[in-house]
Amino acid sequence: MSSFFTKGRLLVTGGTGSFGNAVLRRFLESDLAEIRIFSRDEKKQDDMRKKYNSPKLKFYIGDVRDYQSVLNAARGVDFIYHAAALKQVPSCEFHPLEAVKTNVLGTENVLEAAISCGVKRVVVLSTDKAVYPINAMGISKAMMEKVAVAKSRSSNSTVINVTRYGNVMCSRGSVIPLFTNQIRAGQPITITDPNMTRFMMTLDDAVDLVLFAFEHGQPGEIFVQKAPAATIEVLAQALTSLLGAPKHPINVIGTRHGEKLFEALLSREEMVAAQDLGQYYRVPPDLRDLNYGKYVEQGEIRISEAVEYNSHNTTRLDIEGMKTLLMKLRFMQATVRGEHAEPEE
Repeated sequence: MSSFFTKGRLLVTGGTGSFGNAVLRRFLESDLAEIRIFSRDEKKQDDMRKKYNSPKLKFYIGDVRDYQSVLNAARGVDFIYHAAALKQVPSCEFHPLEAVKTNVLGTENVLEAAISCGVKRVVVLSTDKAVYPINAMGISKAMMEKVAVAKSRSSNSTVINVTRYGNVMCSRGSVIPLFTNQIRAGQPITITDPNMTRFMMTLDDAVDLVLFAFEHGQPGEIFVQKAPAATIEVLAQALTSLLGAPKHPINVIGTRHGEKLFEALLSREEMVAAQDLGQYYRVPPDLRDLNYGKYVEQGEIRISEAVEYNSHNTTRLDIEGMKTLLMKLRFMQATVRGEHAEPEE
């Protein structure tokens, strides 16, 4: 890891989740002086304490909805990775105000605490569902991004960035463990639409993107990693092939409420401004002020001609390519060996 983090202190909100554990696997061997795990789940914190058994780890019980608890955890911290969120589309659909409280107001609390405590850099985690959002989870994440960019304009010495992801494979609640369990139990795989496409990223890819944003981000920038995509049918066929059940039945149940046929990582408007960094896109913040009359009176032709970056027009994986990517996952390696495996926590 870069010397950028040498002797620094890192706070991970939502640190007991999939991303938090992936960050720990990478960061525990780094030169960071301290890693603080902030979450409201005392059981998972205790499990994590026993699992890693590291004096570098410090645990803070709290909720991003409670500013004081965030402030207590942020004191003396150099870097914050803000991963705490409500992420499940169905639960946010039924309880949209809860998504607002955690994803929008909770992010405001984290950023305010970071600025108050003089934190050097904050990276907040977003999702492709924030682009052209149609469900409550995506809408709340889109608002979270707007809050982060707005805060970055007046954050003094605290640099605030956003990282936006597609599907993170084998994270808690993802379809890969579900499909795998259905195959092993002899049940049909339940897919919504065979032609539905999703970006595919590993947890290691997600951590790499965060590190890149930490080291290279300027205030208010959004970072996106270029990622391949696959149809849900290809994903299902790759899994059945890896598990020795190529003829396993597939049951198409139809698109669920709040789901899209494909996801976008960058909108047309963002693609016009995006800088291609090779493996990543960097989207600079909109620096227009409130005197925006000239932007209303004269449109932007380039936006009309631009094409969004989505899971239909990115690199498309075939079955063999999907199998290769799947076998990078510890979960799949263990499953193929016939061992019991849990999703990434």
